[in-house]
Amino acid sequence: MNYWPLAGIAIVVAGFALRFNPLLVVVTAALATGVLAGLDLVAVIEALGKAFNDNRYISVTWIILPVIGLLERYGLQQRARAVIEGIRGATMGKLLTIYLLFRQITAALGLTSLGGHPQTVRPLVAPMAEAAAEKSHGALADNDREKVKAMSAATDNVGLFFGEDIFFAIASILLIQGVFESYGYPLTPLQLSVWAIPTAICAFIIHGWRIRSLDRRLGRAGA
Repeated sequence: MNYWPLAGIAIVVAGFALRFNPLLVVVTAALATGVLAGLDLVAVIEALGKAFNDNRYISVTWIILPVIGLLERYGLQQRARAVIEGIRGATMGKLLTIYLLFRQITAALGLTSLGGHPQTVRPLVAPMAEAAAEKSHGALADNDREKVKAMSAATDNVGLFFGEDIFFAIASILLIQGVFESYGYPLTPLQLSVWAIPTAICAFIIHGWRIRSLDRRLGRAGA
């Protein structure tokens, strides 16, 4: 048996340990594995190209990252803060509660990509929450500022996690259905989705209370 193709694993381990460029390490390991397995170099490159072309839709999501980076460089966060500062009565609690509701509703409709940490929380939600907190409670200490950022990220997590299960075509619902069916409980995805609604409501109430509690603590700290 030819064990030489396993050298690709060693290349990956060594490359990551030496902190080389991950893309370069993976491509080198793939080429080495193919060549050591007896394939022609051109055939290996063709296989890599075909795999990339067949799964190119996965890479499309990464296009948004440099776009967000450029927007941030040219003042996206500052504009988000300015918008909140210009709204009368805006508070961190109200802002994050509204975002939690928005995230749950859109996730329940299957629109899970409308939010997220890189594309929504970092450039928009967190700066707006910080601005709202400063508007209500004055300048924030560094520790309190980090708490606001963490709560913004947690709000996105809770909204997505407990909202997406209401959408009956989501992978988690299909997984739950498969587990129940294997134990002799035939349930439809729609039945499971309906029972996810009370959980989502409880999650909204509990996390909404956590948001308001943080807002009140910031008020006491700034007093």
